[in-house]
Amino acid sequence: MQLPETPPPPKRGFFAGLRSSFFAGIVVIAPIGVTIWLIWTLTGWIDSWVLPLIPNAYNPALLIRDWTGIEVNIRGIGVVTFLLFTILVGWVAKGLIGRSLILWAESLVLSIPVVRSLYSGLKQIVETVLSQGEQNFEKAALMEYPRKGVWAICFISSKARGEVQASTDDDVVAVFMPTTPNPTSGFLLFVPRRDLIVLDMGVEDAAKMIISAGLVYPDGEAAKKALEDGGSASEDKPAEKKAPEAAE
Repeated sequence: MQLPETPPPPKRGFFAGLRSSFFAGIVVIAPIGVTIWLIWTLTGWIDSWVLPLIPNAYNPALLIRDWTGIEVNIRGIGVVTFLLFTILVGWVAKGLIGRSLILWAESLVLSIPVVRSLYSGLKQIVETVLSQGEQNFEKAALMEYPRKGVWAICFISSKARGEVQASTDDDVVAVFMPTTPNPTSGFLLFVPRRDLIVLDMGVEDAAKMIISAGLVYPDGEAAKKALEDGGSASEDKPAEKKAPEAAE
């Protein structure tokens, strides 16, 4: 029996093509435009705080106006001034006199009851975030959470130490369980290493997947290559014997 011929799909009209091109352009332009707008807004916000603190004799905008008679608004001068001032403070702080001044100012702040608590908390947060010795997450992994059969992405922070490790009989690791779409908040969990499935994707790729709520996946070719490299490496190693499972 001969099936009827399938009619060809209708041709797209001129306006349909324009609409498709318009939305394609929006997809390309929107991220760039939002990024530029955020940088522009942040720069203006910093300028509005820093520029009033610059003496008029050293304000670049006022100097240009006095020399040329042209009123200009140089956006970003406040940002540059803030960066230079921060570098100068850091350079002074490295010296003996600078350290003494900072310790004196810090002791003065710590003598104020309410300000003391706020300053100590903020200092600890800043030192944790900006510390040069900060360690990044080791690997991205899968773990069953919040129940068996449901998997979630987590980041392996480090091997558990001290009282946490001594209180358990397993090889425990500290993992960070981020939330979607804001991966900066989440839960700190201590789980046995055997309950984790370490992923080949990098921490950055796993973070992108979390932020996008699963819409963005790592490059398939890169993941395939990583799996092939891992497979070839595992073939070179002797097979490890698994301990027999205890009978229930």
